[in-house]
Amino acid sequence: MWATTWEDEANSEIASRLGLPQLPVVRWPEPSSAQERGNQWFGLHWKTRTLVEWADRRPFVWVDDEITDGDREWVRSRHPGRALLHRVEANRGLAEEDFAVIGEWLRSF
Repeated sequence: MWATTWEDEANSEIASRLGLPQLPVVRWPEPSSAQERGNQWFGLHWKTRTLVEWADRRPFVWVDDEITDGDREWVRSRHPGRALLHRVEANRGLAEEDFAVIGEWLRSF
């Protein structure tokens, strides 16, 4: 599943370069004013609530360069399934060590 602001362009621009099939895409709703205020209060990324809702108790991995401790706490307290929130450096992107962390988490099931 693509959970990126690229939305459908992730399939046309990224998937083939990574050898991935066409994947479903998260559609980002417009947040309400109350949600925006709540996100600021809790220090949440604007994607966090939607990803937890989408996961619907299922395990998920979220890789992003903007994940915060607030996001991790929100997911821990509101998502009963397993979740890995893995932050990468924006100026570096995904590296071998990131894939190692994700692979280890996936093998831990």
